[in-house]
Amino acid sequence: MAQFRKIEVVGLGYIGLPTAAVFADQGVDVVGVDTKADIVDKVNQGKAHFGEPNLDALVRRVVETKKLRASLKHEDADAYMIAVPTPLSAGHRADITYVEAAAAAIAPCLKAGDLVVLESTSPVGTTEKISAIMAGLRPDLSFPHQKGELSDIRVAHCPERVLPGRILEEVVNNPRIIGGMTRKCAQLALSLYQIVVKGECHVTNARTAELSKLTENAFRDVNIAFANELSFICDKFGINVWELIRLANLHPRVNVLRPGPGVGGHCIAVDPWFIVDGAPDDAKLIRASREINDSKPDFVVNKVKKRASELRQPVIACLGLAYKADVDDLRESPAVEVVKKLGQSNLGKILVVEPHVNKLPHELESPNLELADFEVAVKSANLIVLLVAHRAFMHVDRDMLKDKFVIDTVGAW
Repeated sequence: MAQFRKIEVVGLGYIGLPTAAVFADQGVDVVGVDTKADIVDKVNQGKAHFGEPNLDALVRRVVETKKLRASLKHEDADAYMIAVPTPLSAGHRADITYVEAAAAAIAPCLKAGDLVVLESTSPVGTTEKISAIMAGLRPDLSFPHQKGELSDIRVAHCPERVLPGRILEEVVNNPRIIGGMTRKCAQLALSLYQIVVKGECHVTNARTAELSKLTENAFRDVNIAFANELSFICDKFGINVWELIRLANLHPRVNVLRPGPGVGGHCIAVDPWFIVDGAPDDAKLIRASREINDSKPDFVVNKVKKRASELRQPVIACLGLAYKADVDDLRESPAVEVVKKLGQSNLGKILVVEPHVNKLPHELESPNLELADFEVAVKSANLIVLLVAHRAFMHVDRDMLKDKFVIDTVGAW
């Protein structure tokens, strides 16, 4: 740990803040840098700006011990960890502008012997791109793509592998893939992660590490697409898809996943497109799977419209907005997409229930949409659409559902 007396974490979001906090908890001086003043202020008050079990307590502890602080400005450090967003741009293209900006911003602070680690999930070749960006701004230093093992600066990629709701546990205990641009880059990055990671660390090259994270999420996406495609087929034939999957999974070598209203979150709904973007002529199955999963919200909306047309005055309760159960994360959520399209359809009054938020997101601000209490919404509605299997929805009084249309998109009821 002596060689990493100070670490800078660039980006204090869902990955950056927990990462900064666990390193600080091991006694390393950590500065977290973010472009948003409100996030910096909140962290310096010892608070997390998003919901995650035990994170508030950990941030408060490491801020109070002065091991973690947040700043708007970059500082000298021994290691720089980039954990900024990599969203999709138009046409499902990978947008790495935040990563490029982070690399450019830390370049003036670098000194010989420093380590730069890209944690952001990125298309293949991004680690090499940030090395080139930093080299262009610091001609006085050498980088791995220029001098290989003899470079002044070490550059590596270590993709995050955590599940919202379990981030603090998984950032420490999950196995990690550490990809260096050279062997020495990988070894230095390995020594950094060994400060906090109890899981096994596997060393490889940067490109393999980049594609490994994309592969993990594409694998999940392809298998969910199979389940969602089955739901289309079952709907056509009048078959209960949940019973079908249960019976098929009785085979000892079959494990069909569960369909839903689509696929959301910051990983599975996004990362497979990075593979398609980089290899458009080869990623045929991955592209088809993305298109199947992206089409599922429209399938749900059409089912709701059909049922609503059978009602004189539809009152629709949409249960859940998060992209998965029991989190407050709405990123890329298919439930949000379903509710937005229903609101635009002027079907009637729509009551939205999401126990993990206290107001509707900006994109759902509409006279047709109203955030409501669970029991009030279920009692008032004549059409109920279950979009997320939150625990709060699982113990509904079955008598309340009598004489109502119910569309269960997750097979929880």
